[in-house]
Amino acid sequence: MLVLLSPAKTMTGKSKVRVPEVTCPPFVDEATRIAREMVDYSVDELAEMLGVNRSLALQTRERYHDFLSPDTAVVPALLGYTGIVFRYLAPADFSEADFAYAQNHLRIASACYGLTRPLDGIKPYRMEYTVELPSIGEPLADYWRPRLTDRLVADVQAAGGILVNLASREIQQSLDWARLSREVRVVTPEFKVNKGDTLKTIVVYAKMMRGAMTRFILKNRLTAPDELEAFSAEGFHYSPRHSTPDHPLFIV
Repeated sequence: MLVLLSPAKTMTGKSKVRVPEVTCPPFVDEATRIAREMVDYSVDELAEMLGVNRSLALQTRERYHDFLSPDTAVVPALLGYTGIVFRYLAPADFSEADFAYAQNHLRIASACYGLTRPLDGIKPYRMEYTVELPSIGEPLADYWRPRLTDRLVADVQAAGGILVNLASREIQQSLDWARLSREVRVVTPEFKVNKGDTLKTIVVYAKMMRGAMTRFILKNRLTAPDELEAFSAEGFHYSPRHSTPDHPLFIV
């Protein structure tokens, strides 16, 4: 079983957590190519391209300059992202065995790095799938789609043939989901809040649970989708009445 996550917008370039090793991202050459193009844009251009304010655009420009410097250290992807999902995944207390298991059973999709393993060394960046760079000539979502699908199918098959999709919908544009569904089993858990007569998705809670469920899968070495039914956190629990085998629903 392999878990797919989205990256976080917030990142750090430092971590004191010890890991067994730091590996090289499979698409590091593509990421470097993207960074080389991004440094040529002004702060205002970056703000428009990425849909951010000028302060974040300035930070982004500085990050891409640092990205290309050999003096800028890398940090394992699982520790480099600091958003809600990764805070609830809480890898700081992972053992060496946990990190080694995660390396083979977790992937993080990215508009810059393509697809990373937990121990792949990365540098802070900001990127959107809608960005179209001159040398690529198409939106990054289209550029990555065949590359990431090939890689993800191979990785899922190596991990047992089951993909637990805990990524956001944004990631779907960078993958061929029809092909994925044909070649591996895709299980997509959802997390909803009971609001009387309706069940609603609250984004912050969904992110919390994606991180918590990923931790649950990795720590307990789950191998079958029905084992997800034992997951519970922050009041969320499995609802058999609202679930199907490939779409388990957890409610609070």
